[in-house]
Amino acid sequence: MKSIKFLLTFLFVHISILFSFAAETDDIFFRSGKIYIVIGVIVIIFIGIILFLISLERKVKRLENQININE
Repeated sequence: MKSIKFLLTFLFVHISILFSFAAETDDIFFRSGKIYIVIGVIVIIFIGIILFLISLERKVKRLENQININE
């Protein structure tokens, strides 16, 4: 129980530090106009992850069909 409390406290402290840092860096990105580049990179990464998951699902479905046919 103590370890869970310690872990939660540790996480909350670090998350609050990250959010305070993120607020400062957001302002820098907005002023320099680079926020659009950051958003674009994030969108590209998410699209890549989604496409990977779709292809993985198709492969799993194909393998499941082969297993069902063999049984």
